[in-house]
Amino acid sequence: MSRQGIIAIVIVVILVIIAAVLYFTLGNNNSSLENENQTINNSEEENVAETANNQAEENVVAEENNGKVLVVYFSAQNHTEAVAQRIAENLGADVFEITPVEEYTSDDLDWTDSNSRVSREHDDESLRNVELETTTVENWDSYDTVLIGYPIWWGIAAWPVDTFVKANDFNGKTVIPFCTSSSSGLGESGELLQEEANGGNWQEGQRFRSNPSDSDIDEWTQSLNLNN
Repeated sequence: MSRQGIIAIVIVVILVIIAAVLYFTLGNNNSSLENENQTINNSEEENVAETANNQAEENVVAEENNGKVLVVYFSAQNHTEAVAQRIAENLGADVFEITPVEEYTSDDLDWTDSNSRVSREHDDESLRNVELETTTVENWDSYDTVLIGYPIWWGIAAWPVDTFVKANDFNGKTVIPFCTSSSSGLGESGELLQEEANGGNWQEGQRFRSNPSDSDIDEWTQSLNLNN
């Protein structure tokens, strides 16, 4: 073999060695880069998950701090029920209906008949202790604000509401009465319920006509600022 051939072979071998070294070097660098990228991605995912968990915890704390709202109502002819449901919808509140064991019929509610149930109960206060299906509200202690709705009977709150108010502890709660009436105002109904109640920070109430518009109800609930 000539000297030039030997030199050519040596050059080829050197080039192969250099190519091999570059291949392994670049391969190791790429592997390190991939590992580094994976580490960064994992770290970012962990940060996102941690942020989400922290936000969820903050939301729970905020909800606890804001407290919960409950709308309690007694409705004899569905007027108060309609108002109560609208209020609850506006405030995102829970609802509890006061239900007498012996429900009032249309004849019972005929105040023009001196022998009707409401007339007899009006004339004889001992008959106003109306038994309810239940006075127990689930998770009662979780509510910071309680709105109590009722029709007006002879200028005062319909007396089935008295039974509920007497049976529950309102200490630490803000209490807001509201009523429905075709002609009478709220009067002293809220103050009289407060006298029956065990504690509570009782606020000025609101009277609605028997069939108020949604806008009337919405305007009042917005004025309460309970969603803030």
